[in-house]
This record gives sequence, structure tokens and C-alpha cells, in this order.
Amino acid sequence: MNTIEEELWNYIDGNCTPAGQDAIARLIEQDEAYNKKYQELMQLNLEFAAMELDEPSMAFTYNVMETIRTENARQPLKAAIDKRIIIGIAVFFIFTILALLVFAFANTHSQLSAFDVKVKLPAAIKLPNAANIFTSPVFKWFIMFDVVLALFLSDSYLRRKKPTKQA
Repeated sequence: MNTIEEELWNYIDGNCTPAGQDAIARLIEQDEAYNKKYQELMQLNLEFAAMELDEPSMAFTYNVMETIRTENARQPLKAAIDKRIIIGIAVFFIFTILALLVFAFANTHSQLSAFDVKVKLPAAIKLPNAANIFTSPVFKWFIMFDVVLALFLSDSYLRRKKPTKQA
């Protein structure tokens, strides 16, 4: 249900139906609470109508528009491509390709008997078996750690801010 104030504002603004306007007009004439509230709202409505709206000066509007124009002018129309990003991507792919080549050559077992070179090492020098190194889980975790570390370091390098040049 509408309150007295809402009904009176609708009556003053002309938002009521004709039957509602007649009912509220009778209530204003007969009920002292409606009449008192109606007088207060009419006085407030007159004060609102007498007020002038504040408008900003033309200089203010001009200054705001100039500020917006200069901010847009500072931004280039096309985003410049940062050379560090391209170099970082190139380095990443070069290292990836080199790692794959090393891994592929380490796992090839060719039958080139004509080029086999047998070197006799002294008994004191023992070389580890390289085939077991590249297949162990420890090596795989080591490579994973290196990749994550490389991504972290490249990210921190690319996020570094350039010092501003002062004239």
C-alpha cells in the first residue's frame, strides 16, 4: 500500500488516474494529515521549481575536453611490438629445438661401423653410461624445473620497467 507521501507526490506530479486524483483531492479537503502533508510537499515542489540548475563554466568543459584529447593523443594508434618479446620467443624456440636435437642424437643407435672409433681409456677413468641418464625420472624432473625457472626468469625480465628518459 502506498504511503501518504507517495500518493501525494503522484497527485502533484499528475501520475494518478482520474479516479485516484478525485479520491486524493477529497482526502486533502477532509483529512487534516493529508492537507498538512500536501501543503508541505507543494511548498517543497515550489522551491525545487525556483532553483536554478548549476552548470559548469565553458572553461571547465573546454579544459576537460582538452585533457581527454591530450590523453588520447599520447596513446599511439597502433600498439608497438616490443623487441624483447620477440627475442624472448625466439630464444625459447631455439633452446627447445636444440634440446630436442640433443635428445634425438643421444637416443639414436646408428649402425655406422665404418666410423666407429674405439678409444682405449686407462682403467682409472670410467665414464658413466649416458643411456641411463636421459631416461631416469630425476632427469625429467630436472628438465621440468629448468623450464619453469626459465619461464619465471623471462617473465620477470619482460615485466621490468624501463627507466624514463628525462630531458
